[in-house]
Amino acid sequence: MLRSWLRERCDRHKHPTAACLDSQSAKCTSVPGQCGFDVGKKVNGRKRYILVNTLGLLLMVVVTVASVQDRDAARLLLHHLPGSCKKLKKIWVDGGYSGRLVDWIAEQFKFCLAVMLHSREAKKFVLLPRCWRVERTFS
Repeated sequence: MLRSWLRERCDRHKHPTAACLDSQSAKCTSVPGQCGFDVGKKVNGRKRYILVNTLGLLLMVVVTVASVQDRDAARLLLHHLPGSCKKLKKIWVDGGYSGRLVDWIAEQFKFCLAVMLHSREAKKFVLLPRCWRVERTFS
């Protein structure tokens, strides 16, 4: 409700047509619970996956153990999209979501997954076009 109101105040339709999806690994505390090891980030803990619209407003959140692959968590997240996401046409993601997931989404849903890849020459962190919105939301 608040998200729809804010989108309309920004002269946007209340239901977004584009979004960004990404994950962030977080270390676990010493409190017992479910944890996993993210090999890529070398973190023992959990991963949070968020889907944000082009204004950076949250649409969906899923939390898993850190050992879950991005592609598997994306399937889980997209299966449970709320009604406010019914007009989605495009979701921007980074290279971790490429592969068979792109074809699966094209078959299952009415939107496309646009994979944004880092250039091979980049030696440090570089913000991807469009994907910076989800990074801003994480921060």
